[in-house]
Amino acid sequence: MNKKADKKSNKKNSQLVLRLNKDERDAFVQLCNDMDTSAAREIRGFIRTFLKENQTE
Repeated sequence: MNKKADKKSNKKNSQLVLRLNKDERDAFVQLCNDMDTSAAREIRGFIRTFLKENQTE
C-alpha cells in the first residue's frame, strides 16, 4: 500500500462525545498543553492501547 492510501485509511472520520467534570477536563487539557501534546491525541492513544490490551483476536 502506498503512503497516500495509508493516510486515507487513517483519516479521522468519527467523533466520540464525552461528558465529564469541568475541573477534571480543564486540568487534563492544561496538563496536555504543558506536556506539548493535545487532549485528543492522548485520548486516541489511550483508546488504541486499551483496544490492543483487551482484544481477543
